[in-house]
Amino acid sequence: MSLDCRPLTAGVVITMAGELDATNAAQLVSYIGRVRQPGQPVVLDLGGLTFMDSSGLHVLLRVHDEVGRQGGVLHLAAVTDLPARLLQITGVWDAFPIHPSTEAAITALSSPPSPAPHQRRLP
Repeated sequence: MSLDCRPLTAGVVITMAGELDATNAAQLVSYIGRVRQPGQPVVLDLGGLTFMDSSGLHVLLRVHDEVGRQGGVLHLAAVTDLPARLLQITGVWDAFPIHPSTEAAITALSSPPSPAPHQRRLP
């Protein structure tokens, strides 16, 4: 697995390529811990990820919880093929903000969140 980081005004984009499994899951946790700032969003670009097993899924959930506890949000971008299938069949797909591309995720970071339906103001 290869990892690359690009800082944003608010948050960071981490690009992953290769395979995420039991042999390198701890490497991803350590890398994310080093490059992210508490309270800031993290975008994981999974477009180059060709394989992910249950260890990888566990890492994503663990990082999601940790980032959330510190006031940030973990966004997934460009999730395709086997990683997408694993997220879907395990029911985890809906636990993450998932974007079709890294650019879409970055755009979402700069957009204010939509209020919940009961909080929307009437015209």
